[in-house]
Amino acid sequence: MAKRLIPSLNRVLVEKIVPPSKTNAGILLPEKTTKLNSGKVVAVGPGIHDRDGKLIPVSVKEGETVLLPEYGGTEVKLGEKEFHLYRDDDILGTLHD
Repeated sequence: MAKRLIPSLNRVLVEKIVPPSKTNAGILLPEKTTKLNSGKVVAVGPGIHDRDGKLIPVSVKEGETVLLPEYGGTEVKLGEKEFHLYRDDDILGTLHD
């Protein structure tokens, strides 16, 4: 079984962030607040070549937190962890504190 996945071309491997379902005080949060489509970039591909043969690098870097579309991506399981593969074009943006 593979232990590491390196995405090809302009694909990005993302581990979705699951927000807590209750607060530190034990209050249960509504289901809507737990549905934030964000994730942490685990690995990125080298990029894609344009018509002239120049390499266009992927716009995000490993470790960044990104905003993901509600639907899409390819689900990938590596061991016990679940990841999603997205094209660079499908990522909506990066999230910063």
